[in-house]
Amino acid sequence: MTAEPLPPAASRPALSVRMATPRGFCAGVDRAIQIVERAIERFGAPVYVRHEIVHNKHVVDRLRGLGAVFVKELDECPDDRPVVFSAHGVPKSVPAAAKARNLFYLDATCPLVSKVHVEAERHHAAGRHILLIGHAGHPEVVGTMGQLPSDAVTLIETVEDARAFQRPGDAPLAYATQTTLSLDDTSEIIAALKARFPELPDPHKEDICYATTNRQEAVKRLADGADLVLVVGSKNSSNSARLVEVALKAGARDARLIDDASQIEWDWLEGASRIGLTAGASAPESLVQGVVDALSAHFDVSVEEDDGLRETVTFKLPRALTA
Repeated sequence: MTAEPLPPAASRPALSVRMATPRGFCAGVDRAIQIVERAIERFGAPVYVRHEIVHNKHVVDRLRGLGAVFVKELDECPDDRPVVFSAHGVPKSVPAAAKARNLFYLDATCPLVSKVHVEAERHHAAGRHILLIGHAGHPEVVGTMGQLPSDAVTLIETVEDARAFQRPGDAPLAYATQTTLSLDDTSEIIAALKARFPELPDPHKEDICYATTNRQEAVKRLADGADLVLVVGSKNSSNSARLVEVALKAGARDARLIDDASQIEWDWLEGASRIGLTAGASAPESLVQGVVDALSAHFDVSVEEDDGLRETVTFKLPRALTA
């Protein structure tokens, strides 16, 4: 973003900013971050973290400053330091390798992702072939597929994949989904699968997590009539990217994903009078406030909080950090 001289306060155009509720950290992200923080407090630095604990650059950089060391694979971790597995979950081979090395590890997998793992294993034990709706290469998808033999799961990314899928033999089928997908897009894929396989059972409980659902519903309310919706979140955050897509489908004239206020391009707001502001489930509230502050330096801003759901969900920390 190129620095520009700020307009004097008296001449700043009016801008209405509607803030999504809920937005920002979900219970799974909050728990994962606390696990890293408390591990550093209890065991000292460094604490190793396999992959980014959550998909947010600012969170990762802050934890790195406290003493977290982020690595891609377990073999980069020494034998004598704690290891944390990210909130996205890991294949079964990862804790097995940690146990084989007698590593002390803490699993920060979101409990709602763990629920999908258990569900997939239950289907496999019942002899069903599993269709996993998700994005190839996303850590959560890698972790879920890694709970089972490779021939037990087929990844379905699009409606076209659903239409092209060929059942392996006469195996009964079941499906599960990545927890951070767009509800609307996922429903289209499920409809395409059920048109071909009407017997396909639904999960006992929706796989897409409550936080993803709530944030998507909130952004739909913001998008209607908005000139622009700003979503605070990192580019590799699936749930944040979905919020941009949802905003555009819900009627926003424009929607943009930004890591922080420094990424705002001011020509996006040319002629804008009403915008929406939200944050993905792994983005801290401080970054949202930073966007409001930046907008206030260029506009006569009035802020309105959306009257959305107030989330009260919390998840327990591992006993090794609370005993």
